[in-house]
Amino acid sequence: MNYKDIPAEKLLQIKTLGQLKAAGYEPKTVKQELRDNLIEKLRNKEDVFPGIWGYEETVIPDMQRAILSMHHVNLLGLRGQAKTRIARQMIDLLDEYIPVVQGSELNDDPMQPLSRFAKDQVQEHGDDTPVIWLHRSDRYTEKLATPDVSVADLIGDADPIKAATMKLPYSDERVIHYGLIPRSHRGIFVINELPDLQARIQVSLFNILQEGDIQIRGFKVRLPLDIQFVFTANPEDYTNRGSIVTPLKDRIDSQIITHYPKSIEIGKRITKQEAIVKEGQKQLVQTNEIIGDLIEQVAFEARESEYVDAKSGVSARLTISAYESLVSAAERRALLNGEDATYVRVSDFLNTIPAVTGKVELVYEGEQEGAGHVAQVLMGKAIRTQFLNYFPDPDKAKKAKQGNSYKAITDWFGDGNTVDILNDASVADYKKALQVVPGLAELVEKYQKDATGDEKLFMMEFALHGLAEHSQLSKNRLTAGLQFKDLLSGMFSMPSFGDEDEDDDNY
Repeated sequence: MNYKDIPAEKLLQIKTLGQLKAAGYEPKTVKQELRDNLIEKLRNKEDVFPGIWGYEETVIPDMQRAILSMHHVNLLGLRGQAKTRIARQMIDLLDEYIPVVQGSELNDDPMQPLSRFAKDQVQEHGDDTPVIWLHRSDRYTEKLATPDVSVADLIGDADPIKAATMKLPYSDERVIHYGLIPRSHRGIFVINELPDLQARIQVSLFNILQEGDIQIRGFKVRLPLDIQFVFTANPEDYTNRGSIVTPLKDRIDSQIITHYPKSIEIGKRITKQEAIVKEGQKQLVQTNEIIGDLIEQVAFEARESEYVDAKSGVSARLTISAYESLVSAAERRALLNGEDATYVRVSDFLNTIPAVTGKVELVYEGEQEGAGHVAQVLMGKAIRTQFLNYFPDPDKAKKAKQGNSYKAITDWFGDGNTVDILNDASVADYKKALQVVPGLAELVEKYQKDATGDEKLFMMEFALHGLAEHSQLSKNRLTAGLQFKDLLSGMFSMPSFGDEDEDDDNY
């Protein structure tokens, strides 16, 4: 039987070097492991990087080519582009178990011992050298690059306590305390945010990447390490905090550029996969596809906004946090009103501002406007964009001589009427506020014929927001919600002194 075909339960019964030899074991490098297992998965049409959406034609093929080429990899991209997640999923391309000399610090292969300890064990015990099995999940090491990382942290240093305890001189390699990289021998080592690593620390990686060995404080020790390196870097870091030194960049075989989702649908798939929605929330809150589109549209608008720093990027964490916040807003409203079930509202979407403000890096103009106002602007643009997917363009309808579907609505507001949509309104109050507007229900029935019940109410509110964003109505912030009224009255009416119910900003 081929060693590769031995079931895991039988492998774990192998306890000595002699038994390992009898089983036909042959050493293999970690890069060869990754390559062989990737080949097998590709031939079997298996999903190599499950749950990574939007990279099927770009990043994933590049990663597969790099692994087949047995390259070290640098994933270059803005924040929130799944760089670390891709690196972590490489674990699944490792063999499930590998044999290790028992007690070894460096995961020594019994057939190719590396450390002094392992060599002594094999020399002393021969085929009786004890062997243990290391699972692939224990062969992954991740380090965030920070300015305080030292060579000793990554490579190692002489340990005076060990020298004193073992009564050994500093010239003896047994007094070395190995760093993270040697301890990752025969595994995957990831350094996140590589440009943050000081240049002199980056220099210490040269030999490891090119020759595969390390040197520690002048010790005459050569350790031909077997490691798959994966680095991640943000292009912004190159100017703000540091850079990857040129000789190190030259030694990294493949640099793969990541990107944000290219469509709303891909963004929604990522958000729904990553957002944490509790079981109680799933039973209490009903959502729809439109609200998901609105949340994703905010991210798309932010990436194009003049107020947001494009070099910093807009992470997918924005939409994930916003979706979680939206569901919680609906849940809170239902709990306050003692309702057993509720349907999301556009006002819930507008209450996710705290999830947006902390996720966008503003340029000077954005700082002047304020994070809260910028978030409102982005949400307004999202509504304006998505509104046209469900209703006619209000600007064109207004110019048309006949067939303006919005005329009954705008005329009613033009007569001085207003509608308040409060954040915590019960279902009954919410329904009453929307149904009082003539022509609103008819508009939804005409253009969204399949919408009934709660979904119809949602579309009615959506229509009001869309008309406001297309400058057909005025939308004013209240302390507890929003007020819709005629555009002209909204422009000329000023809040009275001491009025606590209405803010002085229209948006």
